[in-house]
Amino acid sequence: MGRWAENPRGRLAAAAFELYGEQGFEQTTGAQIATRAGMHERSFFRLFGDKREVFFYAMDGVAHELAASIAGSATDATPIDAASDAIEERCALIQRSPSLAALRARLIAENPELRERDLSKHAELAMAVAGALRERGTAEHIAVLIGETTIAAFRTAVARWISDPATRSLPERFRDGLDDLEAALVHRRRGPARDPRTPHS
Repeated sequence: MGRWAENPRGRLAAAAFELYGEQGFEQTTGAQIATRAGMHERSFFRLFGDKREVFFYAMDGVAHELAASIAGSATDATPIDAASDAIEERCALIQRSPSLAALRARLIAENPELRERDLSKHAELAMAVAGALRERGTAEHIAVLIGETTIAAFRTAVARWISDPATRSLPERFRDGLDDLEAALVHRRRGPARDPRTPHS
């Protein structure tokens, strides 16, 4: 959590997760978080609407980082490579804090409201990826498909890595997921033959 402590919101987030791990999410108050961070309670509620926001405050930044990484990818990179390389960079960062990732995942799984908000935030990441791909000239429907599938692969990879962090790294789990998806698509049952010269509408 060291990188979070460089700014007030980060200090509060680090303190919050320490307390969530020690005494549970429901039992932790905003006042306790502020005290642990060495700040006033009003500072907590000025920087966070409520203690649930702590789980997701960094995800807006993640969306911007993914978009920037895609925008900066090589001009000859395919859309799927541009997106997957950006997400793999994020995987490498998450892997630096395995205990935090595991705690966050457990607390979200235990709280229906947090699960709903988590799904919404990941949907925003998928939209950010799709938007960045569109800016590179990728067709709308392809950009959306890649955004949705790469973020789904990311979420699946995080869950698998948390359950078994020793076998494969998080970036490897992410690549594994994309490979599994590719294999499944190769072996899917196809419909009637289509003239390859005729594009999908």
